[in-house]
Amino acid sequence: MTSPQVQPFFDTQTATYSYVVYHPHDPACAVIDSVLDYDPKSGRVTTESADQIIAFVREKQLQVTWLLETHAHADHLSAACYLRDQIGGKIAIGEHIAQVQHVFTEVFNLEDELKPYGSQFDRLFSDADTFQIGRMTATAIHVPGHTPADLAYHIQDLGVFIGDTLFMPDVGTARCDFPGGDAGQLYQSIQKLLGMGDATRLYMCHDYPPDHRAPEHCCTVAQQRSGNIHVHDGITQSAFTDMRTARDKTLGMPTLILPAIQVNIRAGEYPPPENNGVHYLKIPLNQL
Repeated sequence: MTSPQVQPFFDTQTATYSYVVYHPHDPACAVIDSVLDYDPKSGRVTTESADQIIAFVREKQLQVTWLLETHAHADHLSAACYLRDQIGGKIAIGEHIAQVQHVFTEVFNLEDELKPYGSQFDRLFSDADTFQIGRMTATAIHVPGHTPADLAYHIQDLGVFIGDTLFMPDVGTARCDFPGGDAGQLYQSIQKLLGMGDATRLYMCHDYPPDHRAPEHCCTVAQQRSGNIHVHDGITQSAFTDMRTARDKTLGMPTLILPAIQVNIRAGEYPPPENNGVHYLKIPLNQL
């Protein structure tokens, strides 16, 4: 029997993995964590990364059912709206995105333009919701900690697309110092993933490889349990939270957090154009 397939796409600028998930005997597919290219020096947006996905989908004659976001990313702009316009699909994210939107409504003073929260997305998933990607069954798993709204997607016969919970074992775990982040919650979310069976495949959203290896997009639960530098077997929750909290204090903000969040809490849409027809992104001073 032919198995479902995963096609990864790696964006070197933001170290982000996007995926197309499909079955060779079914045209339906899903795109996970797409990237819109953004140059912070010029404020110019381009679509090279997303166009690679479009070309693949068209080459394989696939039909996009879902444009899945694991969370509102702080390190890259989502291409979900652009992809929906070009190749279709429903944009989905976890229902707790409303909490994230509320926080950043205050940061960016968006009270008059962003509500009602969550309505910018086509579907909001709750924990344990199931949905179909053609013949494949997928399950949404709420994995808060990095942000309150993080989801992982467990796709039948493939594995789990884990967003920013875990990185490759030699890189560790995601930061928890964004608004609403919580290291204790992240530990519990990681334990949920690591309890899924040693052979379960985990698909990364990012890889920041050390110099001795190339970027990698997948590993197993067993590899994480035995070798993750932050949270391997035997690490207690208190030890993890102490480490994660201390480490996060040393980290600078991601380069693209201010433009990315403004776009991503809108499901990949730009802020509305002003009276000259130009879209603008805000830079709030002393807010983060």
